[in-house]
Amino acid sequence: MDYNELGKKLNEFLKLENEPVAIKWSVMEPQNIEKESEKSRFCTKLTKAMGGEIFYSTLEEEACMGGARYCGLKDMKEYPANVQSGAFMVPNGLYKDIAAVQRSREYETYINPGIFSAVVFAPLNRAEFDPDVIFMLCSAKQGMEILHANAYDSGKHGMGTDAVPVCSSMAAAPYMTGKVTYGFGDVAARKNMDINHEDIMVSVPGSDLPRIVSNLEEMRTKMFFREE
Repeated sequence: MDYNELGKKLNEFLKLENEPVAIKWSVMEPQNIEKESEKSRFCTKLTKAMGGEIFYSTLEEEACMGGARYCGLKDMKEYPANVQSGAFMVPNGLYKDIAAVQRSREYETYINPGIFSAVVFAPLNRAEFDPDVIFMLCSAKQGMEILHANAYDSGKHGMGTDAVPVCSSMAAAPYMTGKVTYGFGDVAARKNMDINHEDIMVSVPGSDLPRIVSNLEEMRTKMFFREE
């Protein structure tokens, strides 16, 4: 499958301002891709890839507890008690109390630890691998069209992910569920990524991208989606 070409078509149909990001989990560290040169947060890695960088990251290069945990690079049991309980989030104003943190985590998705050793990132139009997930930062209208294209031939609805951390909502969730996901990102990610207030996020399982791009093309011939 030519994902580079699919990426170009996606940009053509939606007129995206930000390049979609191809994400892939790897059991072994890739031999033909450069390793990230410094620690960064998962959300920052997305920004790097949108900017054209191609790299892979291991636990050593992950600067955020969430990025490591949700992407399956570290077991939650290995963290200190205040992280496991979520107590550290309360003084920061993310939750009112530990009970709220624990309830929230019941709705969060993570990849089981001990399987993957690296996560690969690349702009979709330059990715030389078949992505597991494609992340997109887009406008509400563009997001709506992606969701319509997903439902166009399948009748399937996307999955809303609230304000869950992007490493969970926009990466682990579409990987584990196989569903198109959409959300707004969490407050920390939006600040770290320095994105516009109007931007939303949509992630598509790699296996669904050919169908969605094909549907976008066909939808362009229909009344509601014709370009003005």
